Amino acid sequence: QVQLVESGGGLVQAGGSLRLSCAASGSIFRINYMGWYRQAPGNQRELVAQISGTTTNYADSVKGRFTISRDNAKNVVYLQMNSLKPEDTAVYYCHTEAVLTSRATVPYWGKGTLVTVSS
Repeated sequence: QVQLVESGGGLVQAGGSLRLSCAASGSIFRINYMGWYRQAPGNQRELVAQISGTTTNYADSVKGRFTISRDNAKNVVYLQMNSLKPEDTAVYYCHTEAVLTSRATVPYWGKGTLVTVSS
């Protein structure tokens, strides 16, 4: 099994910055990709950013403002969020697809961390 522990959420004023972190631990043989999704009240969960190897992709709404990065040695993914807007307010979820030591490939979700951007 794999555990994902997120940190870094909180309250920030519009225009401010936050950095989210997510650490994966457990019976990991390899991480295929790591990413962040978010879900605002009344909305569906949506992809924010994802990183696989050196390939990244971002939602159009965050391009140029958010940066995803990863420490492969530690299985940690970061999301640097700059120029935050009130519409970025949501619960942010870490997501990964891990190949376990059993060689099974399994997706995992973190419990989420709340980001609130005040206007």
